[in-house]
Amino acid sequence: MAYVDGFLVPVPAENKKAYVDLCAHAAKKFREWGALDYVECWGDDVPDGKVTSFPMAVKREENEVVVFSWVIWPDKAARDAAWQKMIDDPEMGEMKMPFDGKRMIFGGFVPVFELDA
Repeated sequence: MAYVDGFLVPVPAENKKAYVDLCAHAAKKFREWGALDYVECWGDDVPDGKVTSFPMAVKREENEVVVFSWVIWPDKAARDAAWQKMIDDPEMGEMKMPFDGKRMIFGGFVPVFELDA
């Protein structure tokens, strides 16, 4: 069964091009390492909440946009192997992140329902 990595990250609005460029580079690596799909979504209608919300979760600052993304792997083993390759790849370590990585939220998920499954 597929395995999904999900991410939320606050990105300064003025860094959108740099972020998309970073995504294009990461996409090549993810595909090389076995990813089935990779999607990055630039926040468009992401309201502030009273108790919780995407903006609150990443401590979004005034000039930032919340980005929601995911990578689909064939299974958890493929994902784990890809993460190890990412850690071991010196090129990945040298990439300049156009956002505050300390406020990125991420996790791995096992699908329990798919519309077309």
